[in-house]
Amino acid sequence: MRQKKLFLLDIDGTICKGEGLIDGAKAFLETIRQSGGQFIFITNNATRGTRDYIRFFRRLGVETGPDQYITAAYATIQYLKKHCSDKLIYGLATDSFLQECRENGLRITTSLQSGIDCVLVSYDNQLNYEKIKDVCRLLTEGEPEYIATNPDLVCPVEFGYLPDCGAICNMIETATGKRPRFIGKPEPAMVEYALALTGCSPEQTLVVGDRLYTDILCGVHAGVDTALVLSGEATLQDAAAFAHSPRYLFPSVKELAAAIAPARAAAPAAPQAVSAQVHAV
Repeated sequence: MRQKKLFLLDIDGTICKGEGLIDGAKAFLETIRQSGGQFIFITNNATRGTRDYIRFFRRLGVETGPDQYITAAYATIQYLKKHCSDKLIYGLATDSFLQECRENGLRITTSLQSGIDCVLVSYDNQLNYEKIKDVCRLLTEGEPEYIATNPDLVCPVEFGYLPDCGAICNMIETATGKRPRFIGKPEPAMVEYALALTGCSPEQTLVVGDRLYTDILCGVHAGVDTALVLSGEATLQDAAAFAHSPRYLFPSVKELAAAIAPARAAAPAAPQAVSAQVHAV
């Protein structure tokens, strides 16, 4: 743990739940800063853009900059700009994400029309059956490229969970037999962007998240260490059954903060002591 300089943090279920911070999250971020490290949020949440996140965290008393966010929305836009820049894209997503796509020069429509070459699906807080019907029709009657931001099945909120992009895609697959290309975690692109941005090595990097099949698998695919927190979706039983065990396991980032601080001490035995404590959780 002592060599870690770059912490790549999931947001929902790891740092936040709903519209508030998870207990100890603010102190955890301060611990990273005070220890000489840095953090970047890598999130599959496509409902907010970078500017939205900066305002969101400021309201919670956490100051961040635009270079501290790599979102599935950003990664998806980069993919679409590279592969679908000349295509007409049908978008099932939040208004803010679709507007961000348009601001990046992408041709987005939310109505059925001729010439649609690509279907984009993401979390949509105004989802209705007509939108689902449109996507199913496009995928059944034609062969458009089918892209989705992230495979997350649920999104944690204050009272529990809501269906996320992966659940929407599963519903569409049941009707059409078509499965999208997912761009966000567990694909390694966001970790690779972060390493390129900071100049940190994989050995200096830790991915922290609450989901095994996105956060932890993303770190595995990118070749960096991972820490699972049990403050969101995954349980201890899930972790035990998962094929790719996280390097570290904590109840929440509050306990991870306590592990980072001793790991920064000069005592050579600290990393071993922290590791033993972590795996005992």
